Amino acid sequence: MNTTYDLDTVIRKVPDFPKEGVLFYDITGILAVPEAFRYCIEEMARLCAGRNIDSIAAVEARGFVFAAPLAERLGVPLILVRKLGKLPNKAYTKSFALEYGCDVICVQEVDVQEGKHVLLVDDLIATGGTLKAAAVMFEEHGAVVEGFMGVIGLPFLNYEQVLAGYPVQVLQVYHGE
Repeated sequence: MNTTYDLDTVIRKVPDFPKEGVLFYDITGILAVPEAFRYCIEEMARLCAGRNIDSIAAVEARGFVFAAPLAERLGVPLILVRKLGKLPNKAYTKSFALEYGCDVICVQEVDVQEGKHVLLVDDLIATGGTLKAAAVMFEEHGAVVEGFMGVIGLPFLNYEQVLAGYPVQVLQVYHGE
């Protein structure tokens, strides 16, 4: 097991994507290096040790990549948080504001169990808006949100304020340009 890995060496920084002036932190470089990906899953599992986690909830779509092996490693169910219209069963929904509009996320009702402890996982935590909406949706239906975990954190976008009151853990922090 790797005890440390410099993720900055494999996270690709793409300027002016998806629009001019934005620096995009691309996790696909991690996926191209098996040792880096393995490190991420092992480190996330290590950070979960001793915590009361009954399930992992993954945010669409890149969050699935990290949450699925983490859930398997922890031996807990994986719950998918998806966009509207992507889930086959009756679903809870939550609308939330974006920088330039709004969006809706969903989770299947059958996957949310009252009193169960859920850890929300995404690849990158930026503004925290999607994760906060997911947390509110789970809590409105009786689940207990244990916190948030991501591979990359961008605290200069103020996710810590949006997600205040919850533990937030990331493997690689970027403080802007």
